Amino acid sequence: AMSVFRQPAGQANGLTRDRNGRLIACEHTGRRVTRTNHDGSVDVIADCVEGQPLNSPNDVVVARDGGVWFTDPPFGLVSDYMGRRGEAALPANVYRIDPASGTLACVAEDLAGPNGLAFSPDERTLYVVESRARPRRIVAYAVEADATLSNRHVLIDAGEGTPDGLRVDADGNLWCGWGSGTAELDGVRIFAPDGTAIGHVDLPERCANLCFGGARRNRLFMAATGSLYALYVNTAGAA
Repeated sequence: AMSVFRQPAGQANGLTRDRNGRLIACEHTGRRVTRTNHDGSVDVIADCVEGQPLNSPNDVVVARDGGVWFTDPPFGLVSDYMGRRGEAALPANVYRIDPASGTLACVAEDLAGPNGLAFSPDERTLYVVESRARPRRIVAYAVEADATLSNRHVLIDAGEGTPDGLRVDADGNLWCGWGSGTAELDGVRIFAPDGTAIGHVDLPERCANLCFGGARRNRLFMAATGSLYALYVNTAGAA
């Protein structure tokens, strides 16, 4: 059964839930990150940096400590389709919202179109899609004890592929929404933790965001160009 959870949704893109089960959304219209509480009320948890508005928050993950990490490219400012036409006031960075103070801090800079992001199962590695790099790529960072990042390196060269959202399974493999100019690789590309391509879920259209769900986290949900797909897989999403 399908039903409306929240409307209007602010042209939301990336979604996740925090450790209390509340929906965290990257909204393009308001250039903000919000939290929808259990009673339906909505809190804005990030919308500016030092008085400057965010660009168009794109994707988001929540760490075990409750920290909210999100990417902020200008994609939603290009037209009134993805968001609202406007000018970027900030570089395209990755940010973290501290769970205790609510303070917003930039954790990664100098990225070409930061898009999807995900942690390894032990949260010692952060993966970020650079969807405006040429060739497109997925980079990895070491996550330090103080929630800073170090040792940035290119993990996956996507070539002509168009990686978008990504999630990680319990074995540390990366499941990436994917597209290509020839449609031969539309769907989901799967990579081992060392960046080796190990599998592909073929779809008839490009896949953007995805997540693991179900009682055992073994059902892969894939949001594609105009459809939502689901597939039971022989693994489970990272807890």
